[in-house]
Amino acid sequence: MTVRSQGYLFVLITMCIWGGFTIFSRLNAHWHVSMWDLVAMRFAIASVILVPVLIYKKDFAFLWHPRPLILALIGGLGYCFTVYTAFLHAPAAHAAIFLNGCIPLCTAIAAYLLFRQPFDKHTWFSIAIMMSALLLMSYLMLHDQSAVLGWGDLLLFISAVWWGVFTVLLKQWKLSAWHSTAGVVIWSAIIYLPIYILFIPKHFQDAEPLHLLIQGLFHGVLVVIVATLTYVAAIQRLGAFKTGSIVTLAPFIAAVVAVPLLDEPINLAMISGLIGMAIGALQPWRWFQKDTLEAQLEHQNKN
Repeated sequence: MTVRSQGYLFVLITMCIWGGFTIFSRLNAHWHVSMWDLVAMRFAIASVILVPVLIYKKDFAFLWHPRPLILALIGGLGYCFTVYTAFLHAPAAHAAIFLNGCIPLCTAIAAYLLFRQPFDKHTWFSIAIMMSALLLMSYLMLHDQSAVLGWGDLLLFISAVWWGVFTVLLKQWKLSAWHSTAGVVIWSAIIYLPIYILFIPKHFQDAEPLHLLIQGLFHGVLVVIVATLTYVAAIQRLGAFKTGSIVTLAPFIAAVVAVPLLDEPINLAMISGLIGMAIGALQPWRWFQKDTLEAQLEHQNKN
């Protein structure tokens, strides 16, 4: 396979896992998997896989720096607690809007507040589109009694804030994919698992063993480890913007799939929100600019 083909293969794998994250997280409400149990399984399983690798590589020094600990509290525990709780109360379409759609916006705001990074013209344009979509969605909801916002939507937005701050810190501190993944997993496990074992009630008896196994392997292996590796590999082959733009589609596709698969409701307000937030997050106008620039460079090289 060519380098380009490899990049698209890694993007496809990442998309399937990221889209599956929405579907599988929503399945917790149907399968009666407790959020507390799921977070424990996620970090316990990932730790069992990563710790032997750390021992083999003798790569422990980075763990004693405060930065992995801070990332674990924000992008590990903080994000997991809010997002898994939110998925118990909000459908996939709401997640695509208030979580995945808002992550680029929250990231840009976090970069400005924490490190005074100014908004570029693309960010301002995205903000305008997203705010317009949210206003239109709110207006349509006022005329549709079945379309209401709730506690889950607020938690989805808080999750977007967590992930935006996490992304900015990760970029600013320039940690590698391996160190950031291992640091978040190990520190999250060290902090949470003792508290979970000693003080938090377990609800494994409420769910089927097969469902627990599926959720544990998906969130502990595919989401935490495999998706991170394939995402980084795709960026190395296709570039950050193209990779990020393509995989951003995954949650929006999952929102559509959840309608027949999980029998979730959809209405005009949600459709307008999905379209507007997807356009704002994807920034499709940059694709045309990038393609035009690449064509010009290719033409110049031929001449």
